[in-house]
Amino acid sequence: MFGIGPSELLVILVIALLVLGPKRLPELARSLGKAMGEFRRATADITTELDNARIMLEEESRAAARAEQGKQARGSDQPAKEQPERAEAAAPAKPTDTDKSA
Repeated sequence: MFGIGPSELLVILVIALLVLGPKRLPELARSLGKAMGEFRRATADITTELDNARIMLEEESRAAARAEQGKQARGSDQPAKEQPERAEAAAPAKPTDTDKSA
């Protein structure tokens, strides 16, 4: 626990008892215990959220890798399905003034 041995902890408790007195020491210990519990719960929640985020990223990475492998199996430059041409690209060009001279 923070590199503090039993003898150092005893010295700290005796000094705290002398400074705070016997009436305030239990209140302080109770408050400290509650604060430590809240801190542990908060860190557990953060750890859980980070683990969930890591798992989601790993799943997305695996899905992307599978998609890339599938693309390579089909051929690196060939799309899975042919994209239909857009209507604008298929429409004939409008005649210009130079075309009318003929």
